[in-house]
Parts: sequence; structure tokens; C-alpha cells
Amino acid sequence: MSAGLTVLAPAASAAARGADVLYFTLVGFSTFMAGIFIVLIAVFSYRYRKGSQANRDKPPTHAKGLEAAWTIAPLMVFLGLFVWAAYDYARQSQPPDDAMPIFVVARQWMWKAEHANGRREINELHVPLNTPVKLIMTSQDVIHSFFVPAFRNKRDVVPGRYSVLWFEADRAGEYPLLCAEYCGTDHSAMIGRIIAMPPEAYARWRDEGARHPGVAQRGYALFRQHGCIGCHAAASTVHAPELAGLPGRRVHLADGGTITADETYIRDSILEPQKQIVAGFDTIMPSFKGQLNEEEIMAIIEYIRSLDAGRHAGERP
Repeated sequence: MSAGLTVLAPAASAAARGADVLYFTLVGFSTFMAGIFIVLIAVFSYRYRKGSQANRDKPPTHAKGLEAAWTIAPLMVFLGLFVWAAYDYARQSQPPDDAMPIFVVARQWMWKAEHANGRREINELHVPLNTPVKLIMTSQDVIHSFFVPAFRNKRDVVPGRYSVLWFEADRAGEYPLLCAEYCGTDHSAMIGRIIAMPPEAYARWRDEGARHPGVAQRGYALFRQHGCIGCHAAASTVHAPELAGLPGRRVHLADGGTITADETYIRDSILEPQKQIVAGFDTIMPSFKGQLNEEEIMAIIEYIRSLDAGRHAGERP
């Protein structure tokens, strides 16, 4: 695309540029196919117009080779585009294992973000360049949609569950952050910006902010405050599931099914512990619904994530 023609927002990640190539390939091929049909319609309309001298004797009744060609060739091209798009989608749906987590809570009408060290910001999100960033998001009220045109990324943020979105910015700058789901009276004012900066500058910005406990540290404090340590500590006499290494693990349930312990599963286990009982355990855990807000639940989840396989839930992160 030329610098003077702006069709899409400037791309600020490799994934965004890949999406643009796919998009323009699809548009280009569709335009090419449409052009062929338009030209053929014009040619045949002129050639066989009323009063023309075109030979109309013995018109063909079928052309199997032509029919196969115009059916199979476009089909193969569009199947190729589908495989291409499916591959890119699958790659973008699974964040890398080393992605840097940032916690985002949406509410009318703002985006609240918290970094792992406790640095917080509203309607802004600072990220380091060339570093995979994983956003763990939820909503306190209604459905929102986290949309960054420069990264070609959009994900609905739904109350009662967690959404995950990841990206890797490779161009420094400031990029608009929008809500792409109508969420109430001031929906249009729910805007912000992503600030992509070199890793060294990001580290300075992160460490210069107001001092807050890290997310995992705050989660540990909440874990103790609400008595979770009484059942999940290594020395506890209560038979409770092991939490170390839980995120991402396959969990066998009492009903015979299995589930991957993602953020939503852990959240549900805190608020609705009777919903999915772990096989071999009694239904004795109380619900903490109404006692913890979304930011506190995120902190507890991050504390659980911080536990190494060789550590126990009663230890400080």
C-alpha cells in the first residue's frame, strides 16, 4: 500500500501485517473473479444483442471441461485461503508460554489494567516492544470488546468469565484502544491508548510508578485473609486439591469428564465450587461469591499461577 492511501489503521505487529496480506489477497481474488464475470457478461450481452449477426445455430448444450474448471479452480483457491486464515487464527488464539501477563478489568466506561508488579493504569496500556503480551480480561458489569485496530485484535470481555488476548508489538508508538461492543450511554467515550515502547523504557516506566504489592503478593494476602490456606496448605489436615501447577493442567472431574484448568475454571471454583467437583474430593468448599471482586479473584489466580510444582499453597510467593 502506498503511504498516501490509508485503507486500514497502521499495522504495529507482524500478526497485523499478516492479517492485512490475507485480507488484500481475499479482496484481490474476489475482485478478479468478479471482473471475469463482468467482462463475460458485457461481451456476451454485446455479441448476442438483438439484431446482431452472431451465429446462433446449434448452440452448445453443455461444456463439462469448462464447468469443472470454473467450479474446481475457485474452490481450490478459496479452500487455500481458508486454510491460511485458519492457521493464522489458531496461532493467534494460543498465547506463547512466555507471554507477559497483564490483567484487564472492563467497566462502564473504562479499561483498568494492572501489571504483574502492581503498576496500575486506566484507559492506557504500556507494553514493551518485541515481547509477547497476554491480556487476561473480564468485565464487572456488561459485555465490552477490547479492540486495538493497529494489532488487528479484538476480543469480547464478558462478565463472569475470562477472555485472553495476546499480541506482540514491533513498532513503537501510541495506538487507539476502543470498545467495539455497545455497552451503554457513554460507550463512545470508552477509549484509551496502547503505548508500545522499547523494553528498557518500559522497565523504567513500570518501576517508577506508585508502589503497590505485586499481583501475586496481593493474591497471597487474600488467600490467607479468606482462610484458603487452612485447606490448601501442604500441612492441612483437610483433603483439598493441590494448587501448585494447577493452571493449564487437565483436571479429572467427579462426573467422569475432564477440563483444562484455565482462568475461568479457577474463577468458577472460587465462586461456584459445587459446579465442577474434582474427582476424589468432597464437596465441602464454601463459595466466596460476594466476598471477592474481579480484581481480587485475578490476584488469587496469579498467586496460584506463581506456585512452582515443588512449592505448596501455604508458602509466600
